[in-house]
Amino acid sequence: MGVALGRAKLKAKRKALLGLSLIVNLSFLGFFKYFNFFSESFAETFTLLGVAFEPSRLNIILPVGISFYTFQTLSYSIDVYRKQLEPTKDIISFFAFVSFFPQLVAGPIERATNLLPQFYKKRKFDFDKAVDGLQQILWGLFKKVVIADNCAEYANLIFNSSDQLMRMQELLVLYFLLFKFMVIFLVTVTLLLGVLACWVLI
Repeated sequence: MGVALGRAKLKAKRKALLGLSLIVNLSFLGFFKYFNFFSESFAETFTLLGVAFEPSRLNIILPVGISFYTFQTLSYSIDVYRKQLEPTKDIISFFAFVSFFPQLVAGPIERATNLLPQFYKKRKFDFDKAVDGLQQILWGLFKKVVIADNCAEYANLIFNSSDQLMRMQELLVLYFLLFKFMVIFLVTVTLLLGVLACWVLI
């Protein structure tokens, strides 16, 4: 679709191709995420009207990160449509951009103009960056396993110790949980920086 957008000269044709890209991508997203929801909603509506209706269901596992992949792809199509980016013929770089998992975990949706060109650059293995990346990954895992998980254990221990918590106990649970979530956020950032350093992308 991006190559076709790049070749199209007429504005009407470019708009039609962009519209087609939007429709196809959002249709896939809506089908996988909302088919069962709407099917059950229609069934409940018919039941209220006294009409027996057995809805069809999709017994499939929802693809992980489908929303992220969809909007990454749309970002590429929109940037090509606006002529802010040349359409890529490097399919490996394109799929690396769409499924770049460190960004998938932390977000937000990145513009193709900013990220895709970085995959074109030839990179050489840098031992120091790889070591730094592994150290950050290990440090992130340490914070998750030793600090965050133990905060959760103490919070659960206090919370389950009695039916009625005293105000001081409630505050302790609150502080432990807040600290846990703060550490998990820091862990996410540390792990992502570690992975990026290992891939020599920063």
